[in-house]
Amino acid sequence: MLEKINNLLLEVEEFAAQSKEQVEEYRIKWLSKKGQITSLFDDFKTVAPEVKREMGQKLNELRNKAQDKINELKEKFEQSSGKDASKNIDLTIPSDPAVQTGSRHPLSLVKNQIIDVFARIGFTVSDGREIEDDWHNFTALNTPENHPARDMQDTFYVQLNPEMVLRTQTSSVQVHIMESQKPPIRTISPGRVYRNEAISARAHCQFHQVEGLYIDEKVSFADLKQTLNFFAKELFGTETKIRMRPSYFPFTEPSAEVDISCTICKGSGCNVCKYTGWVEILGCGMVDPQVLDNCGIDSKKYSGFAFGMGIERITMLKYRVKDLRLFFENDVRFLNQFAGE
Repeated sequence: MLEKINNLLLEVEEFAAQSKEQVEEYRIKWLSKKGQITSLFDDFKTVAPEVKREMGQKLNELRNKAQDKINELKEKFEQSSGKDASKNIDLTIPSDPAVQTGSRHPLSLVKNQIIDVFARIGFTVSDGREIEDDWHNFTALNTPENHPARDMQDTFYVQLNPEMVLRTQTSSVQVHIMESQKPPIRTISPGRVYRNEAISARAHCQFHQVEGLYIDEKVSFADLKQTLNFFAKELFGTETKIRMRPSYFPFTEPSAEVDISCTICKGSGCNVCKYTGWVEILGCGMVDPQVLDNCGIDSKKYSGFAFGMGIERITMLKYRVKDLRLFFENDVRFLNQFAGE
């Protein structure tokens, strides 16, 4: 029996398979229920007690070496077959048409287009927090406590801390910028904002804004007008015209609403522009000197302008979407229409 064990040990050590099938054949030959090593364990029961210990150690050594050899060769052939398979992949074959690819959300598409337009004239992008304190969201922007302008916005207050709110405008980001940077400042602040409004085809409790700020010496209203004129033509087409109407915002003076010539009817009148030929897109104005002083900027030396627009409104105009709620419902049938953008 000892001779059989030694002969099998030598066979296991010298064994070199040429295929996975050959490895499996030898596994069956050595380790299956009717294999040679299994038979030796059956014969081990009749071994004399004085040699049983030595014989048992030899048998265990044989079984372990055989198992290790089989595992080693199996792993070798599996790795080899994986490499061969990867070599045979044709990367030029079209993907499976049943697998649907994703696309950017229309709001993201338009936001990126807006950012790109302003980046070309030197505006950087500033991000900020969505939960804001009262000072940065209201007071620093000329809307102190009990100021009538606060009634213009329905605010979500944080229940555990009434001094904290969900920001109602991304102007709060601009306050942080003015507090931490010295002019010249030229930045836009895209982001999500929140107002306590009833959800409808034209309004939502959350939406997206892009607000812009430019502060330097001798900044004028003419600079504001030319900046917005450039933006409108770049985003909506070179034939687009703008007009500015006097308005009121607590943090700008003078203030204006900006309309563009209707991109659908080209100014002739339709139901989108309510037959006026014009569509409102944003609000703007010269930064109130008090706001500059609130943020530590010398209003006697510096001036600036600010503007703000809703991304949803721009997107609705650009893609002729009639219901704002579609942007938030994740309806794949709606989103697939923007897959090629």
